[in-house]
Amino acid sequence: MTTAPDATPATDFVRDRIRADLQSGKVQQVITRFPPEPNGYLHIGHAKAITLSFSVAKEFGGRCNLRMDDTNPAAEDQEYVDAIKEDVRWLGFEWDAMFYAADYFDQIYAWAERLVEKGLAYVDDQNADQIAATRGTLTAPGKASPCRDRSVADNLRLLRDMKAGKFADGEKVLRAKIDMAHANLNMRDPVMYRIRHMHHQRTGDRWCIYPMYDWAHGQSDSIEGITHSLCTLEFEHHRPLYDWFCDALGIYKPQQIEFARLNVEYMLTSKRKLLLLVEGEHVDGWDDPRLPTLRGLRRRGVPPQALVAFCKHVGVAKFNSTHEIGLFEFFVRDWLNKHALRRMAVLDPLKLVITNWPAGHVEMVEAQNNPEDPAAGTRQVPFAGELWIEREDFQENPPKDFFRLGPGREVRLRSGYFVTCTGVDKDAAGNVTAVHCTYDPATKGGNAPDGRKVKGTIHWVSAPHALDAEVRLYDHLFTHPDPASADGGDFLKLLNPNSKKVVRGKLEPSLANAQGGERFQFERIGYFCCDTKDGAPGRPVFLRTVGLKDSYQKAQQKGAAGKGAAPKGGKP
Repeated sequence: MTTAPDATPATDFVRDRIRADLQSGKVQQVITRFPPEPNGYLHIGHAKAITLSFSVAKEFGGRCNLRMDDTNPAAEDQEYVDAIKEDVRWLGFEWDAMFYAADYFDQIYAWAERLVEKGLAYVDDQNADQIAATRGTLTAPGKASPCRDRSVADNLRLLRDMKAGKFADGEKVLRAKIDMAHANLNMRDPVMYRIRHMHHQRTGDRWCIYPMYDWAHGQSDSIEGITHSLCTLEFEHHRPLYDWFCDALGIYKPQQIEFARLNVEYMLTSKRKLLLLVEGEHVDGWDDPRLPTLRGLRRRGVPPQALVAFCKHVGVAKFNSTHEIGLFEFFVRDWLNKHALRRMAVLDPLKLVITNWPAGHVEMVEAQNNPEDPAAGTRQVPFAGELWIEREDFQENPPKDFFRLGPGREVRLRSGYFVTCTGVDKDAAGNVTAVHCTYDPATKGGNAPDGRKVKGTIHWVSAPHALDAEVRLYDHLFTHPDPASADGGDFLKLLNPNSKKVVRGKLEPSLANAQGGERFQFERIGYFCCDTKDGAPGRPVFLRTVGLKDSYQKAQQKGAAGKGAAPKGGKP
């Protein structure tokens, strides 16, 4: 069970290391960076890395750079560069300096020649498949390339010919000369440069050889004077290579520190798998509100403040783990509860007719915009003799613990009046089509002068004034909390067929003026935002961000366990 988090910030090994380095004089100023490759859109895992790198720099009075590790023109695009910058700013962070690895290509190449001259790099004629086949295994050493013992002069000449474009793609590579029997496979003569006759979005056609990530990354950190290079755990086995390149060149060596990546139930963050979802049209693009991309979370209405608070709360650890989706939703719900304006909406409408209401009469009732924020004030909501209520708020034969509307029962209409059910209309099949009630004129505002109490309060929308609008009810994209490993890893088999439900709701008329990105609490239903992509002025579309807690439904689900009860995360 997810509980409210402890608001007291805790220290961690990253901050302890930084603090010790400052106290010892090892570093004078903390300089971090966030270095994404612009080959796709950022996701919730990147949010943790961004939050950590920018936060520790600020906490210790340092600087944080944003750097595009744009070393692979086959996958990168200016669109992703722009999206990354936008997402970082959306999270509330601003970089001290903006850099591109491509701007260091001249220096990185010069360093490559230095390693060749020192006998620490060579040109290999083997293709990628041959290199992979001779790399060895964790228990068996690799096999040296026939080109490994080329002379320095030959290697230097061939490298310059590679740079000059004299060879075809894949014909040759430059490899570091380290140890083909090393226990760490990353140290077995890794490739430093490959040939790609491709246009680069920043350098144009100037280069036809491009550095591999492991070769360019550490050197870029060195050039920028990064003091603490914060990476996720998958780079732990790359750290010896990171250090070897800096040591072999005799250049400044930053400290690489690894932390556990962010894993959340029901979410996939693998770029390959996300691409399969998008290209297979299992979702509606990279900004689909069901995806963990920052663009998807933003469109869904997740407040960036809540996402950052969540990332700070889970903190940094040395071992990977998976966090409950409920914890993430706690932070989202907590922020929205404090800041979202309240509005009334009916998503499964049932007509309620007040039989003693004056014909044609309309009055305005006063409703709070947010009880958590008195400064939000109140609003005027039209009230008429015909209303829409939620179908689930009426039962013809209600159980004892049902405190909503039923024959002879009295309930409070939110901010309106007390009403008592006097009868129903039914269709030929016996389905209830309308509920008839009488109202007590003395109870306007929801209080009875005689002091009588009612246990149930339901929301409503005036039928003549209702905004008819599309509402999209989003749920988890997968049916299993660990879609990456369940069912043999075939995550597509675990897609939730009910992850998106579209309904036509009857909404409070003020919502017709909602602007894209505005967030609301639909009272007693959940938190919603006005879509930034679909809809039009006067015809908004609303997306469910997260549901509300509902003790009655939870009790129903508990009682129906094993009897077809709705799954966790279902209808709020």
